[in-house]
Amino acid sequence: MISQAQAISEVFERTKREQRAALIPYITAGHPTLTDLPNLVQALNDGGADIIEIGIPFSDPLADGPVLQKAATEALSNGVKIRDILRMTEKLSAHSVPIVYLSYFNPVFRFGVRRFLEAAQASGVKGLMIPDLPWLESDEVFNNALELGLSLIPFVAPTSTDQHIASLAKTTGFIYGVSVTGVTGVRKDVDAGLRFLVDRVKQSVSLPLAIGFGISTPEQAAYVGQMAEGVIVGSALVRIIGQDRSRSADLAGEFVASLRQAL
Repeated sequence: MISQAQAISEVFERTKREQRAALIPYITAGHPTLTDLPNLVQALNDGGADIIEIGIPFSDPLADGPVLQKAATEALSNGVKIRDILRMTEKLSAHSVPIVYLSYFNPVFRFGVRRFLEAAQASGVKGLMIPDLPWLESDEVFNNALELGLSLIPFVAPTSTDQHIASLAKTTGFIYGVSVTGVTGVRKDVDAGLRFLVDRVKQSVSLPLAIGFGISTPEQAAYVGQMAEGVIVGSALVRIIGQDRSRSADLAGEFVASLRQAL
């Protein structure tokens, strides 16, 4: 049986054959409302997403900038619960490109690590990322995820040591490269040191590298896509979704299509 993590690897194998980077848009579950999630996921699929990242809202999202913090706050004020997200994802995952979760560790810990991972697997997601979980302290999550066929996607940043980068070789799926030292957000320019980070990762690890944090235009996506195997776009998309809630899915689909065309 093909593991759920293998589905992620197959995406990057396909995009490599197509000679382009994989497009990975991010949305926050519950923003604008949880009932918008099916239409948004469908719009991202129609727009050309290769993997979809769904954020589980948390009250203290340390790695998120103001756009994603606001989206998480609105989702929580709407009363969104993890179980609701899991149930809805189960309905969506069978008719979507691979979906991965982004969650902070506190919700996972409170749910119960093993129980959460089992529920995530049952929901059909292919992997998860936990930005505030130190990689050196991730054995419980990593080993349980591996047993369940899920990919625990690690992070690498410009400040990462060579030892940390080398330690990522054991994971599956892909590596999330943080393009800047800081939080997520819409930025005018991609960090000039990104090429150095990409080169450092590629010297140590053969897994695909997807770059996020600050990519907000088709031009920036195209630039990053020339260096990395994947391009992650979050804040710019979430901001567009919040601009006109009556047309959030249409606007999201149009924006993702423009990113995909640029790649």
